[in-house]
Amino acid sequence: MPNILYILITAIVALGVGVYIGRMLLQKLYKQQEEVARQKAKSIIREAELNAESIKKDRILEAKEKYLRLKSEFEEDSNKKKNIIIQNENKVKQREQHVAKQMEQTKRRETELDKEKEALDLQLEHLKKRKEEVERQHEEIVGQLEKIAGLTAAEAREQLVEALKNEAQTRASSHIKDIVAQAKLTATKEAKKIVIETIQRTAAEHAIENCVSVFNIESDDIKGKIIGREGRNIRALEAATGVEIIVDDTPEAIIISGFDPVRREVARLSLHRLVADGRIHPARIEEVVTKTRKNIDEEIIEIGERTAIDLGIHGLHPELIKMVGRMRFRSSYGQNLLQHSREVANLCATMAAELGLNVKHAKRAGLLHDIGKVTPDEPELPHAIIGMELAKKYKEHPDICNAIGAHHDEIEMTAMISPLVQACDAISGSRPGARREMMESYIKRLKELEETAVSFDGVNQCYAIQAGRELRVMVDADNVTDEKAAQISFDISQKIEKEMQYPGQIKITVIREMRAISYAK
Repeated sequence: MPNILYILITAIVALGVGVYIGRMLLQKLYKQQEEVARQKAKSIIREAELNAESIKKDRILEAKEKYLRLKSEFEEDSNKKKNIIIQNENKVKQREQHVAKQMEQTKRRETELDKEKEALDLQLEHLKKRKEEVERQHEEIVGQLEKIAGLTAAEAREQLVEALKNEAQTRASSHIKDIVAQAKLTATKEAKKIVIETIQRTAAEHAIENCVSVFNIESDDIKGKIIGREGRNIRALEAATGVEIIVDDTPEAIIISGFDPVRREVARLSLHRLVADGRIHPARIEEVVTKTRKNIDEEIIEIGERTAIDLGIHGLHPELIKMVGRMRFRSSYGQNLLQHSREVANLCATMAAELGLNVKHAKRAGLLHDIGKVTPDEPELPHAIIGMELAKKYKEHPDICNAIGAHHDEIEMTAMISPLVQACDAISGSRPGARREMMESYIKRLKELEETAVSFDGVNQCYAIQAGRELRVMVDADNVTDEKAAQISFDISQKIEKEMQYPGQIKITVIREMRAISYAK
């Protein structure tokens, strides 16, 4: 029994010693592995640092190369633009010199007309004195005839002949007076006509800044493709977009002229796609223009949504968002309508916050106050009333509707934010350089020209070009004959003469294009 206890105690002690020794060995093994892992980690870190330094140097070199390449491209582009600007400045200087010469000729002509007028006035004054003298002599002769009634027949005949001669001279003087008056009237009309034509040519130079876009091309060889055989491509592009494409000697540039900025943008994007694609022919042009118009419509919606998000305005009706986007392509007295509306919205919000009014309503009314200017049909009502009706139609707050309708005092102000919108509209529009009323009246006249031509039966489309000096009218070839096309051209010119006021003259060109279309099924 004691031996068994001894053995058990010995076994337990041996087991404890074994466990202790095993634990010490494991700790030593763990320390060795930890040291190996630590050395390996240090090695990995050193390699990573070396790789990172190498990658950093490579990225720096790449960035420097990219910077130098971008700098070179920027300088090249800047030089090209600088050359274009210099060429445009030279053209403007040449036009200014030409206009100055015409103004000098006009002034000389006015001086000559003034001298002629003075001479005619002197002649008229002389004729008046002569007439008074003749009338006095006639009265004296008649009196003498009454006194000497007993003269011989021969003497009485001689005196009668003399009296008739004087009377004939009096009548001749009267006719001369009428002729002189008619000459003065004609001279005045001619002088006015010269002055008006000079003003019109000079005004076109100012209007061109807001009525043209420049489409840059890589080489002048592309101009031939855009023009097409016998000009068919450029005619198709002008007919599809409603603008005038000017291909002149300007290097690497094509001028797009038109008073409507949406038409110019459609033409510019269409040209870009056609040149990039390389396939330029009438059918392809019509297809690209149609797609571009659709893209512009989508862009208008995107602009409206982005504007509403930027201003923090939520819950606008989709139609109102679309109208806000249309403002981007509309100007009011030379001032971009969207930029003006954004300014008014921000000003209204600031003022409303200072006065403790509803900031959201004020900002919303400021953005929508000119929404009546972008309606497609453009009725005769004031744009403030149209905007108010649209706001009511799309469930805007009554205070916002009142602010829109009252910002030009067409209706009575009943909301507290109404005078804010009116004041902010005046602030945005009256700052120096914000607006030019001549541009607004010029665009209005061109739109009236187009509407006048479209009112005739058989007219499909009409575009005013050349700053309103030419009207291109497209008629339906199926319903309008060549003879009727000529009659339409004459009727349009007569209606324009009777109903509109315009400087100079307007050329009406009626285009009748015959198309034969069949389908293979």
